[in-house]
Amino acid sequence: MDYKKLLFSFEGRINRQPYWMFVLAVIAVTFVLVGISMVIGEKVGTILLVLFQLAVLWSALAIQVKRWHDRDKSAWWLLMNLVPFVGALWVFVECGCLRGTEGQNQYGTDPLAGG
Repeated sequence: MDYKKLLFSFEGRINRQPYWMFVLAVIAVTFVLVGISMVIGEKVGTILLVLFQLAVLWSALAIQVKRWHDRDKSAWWLLMNLVPFVGALWVFVECGCLRGTEGQNQYGTDPLAGG
């Protein structure tokens, strides 16, 4: 797997597995940083968390764009993240639970078809 393309490119499609692996890795690192902040102090811990979130922002956007592409939707659907409550639920269902379109779509070949 080409991690450079996966984490930094906004083109193509990915299925749910790499999406969830990224999400779970971010959650795990966040929990570790929260634990560290409890030990070293809230101020330093908050700075570490903010720096980490800024560091993964581009990759998080790229991963989610590719999931929207797998669902045959444009990157503009990222704006759904800005809708309180309903938006987060919609993104969870669309990106995290539903299978992508079968076969090729306008964004590329089906990642489950081995293309």
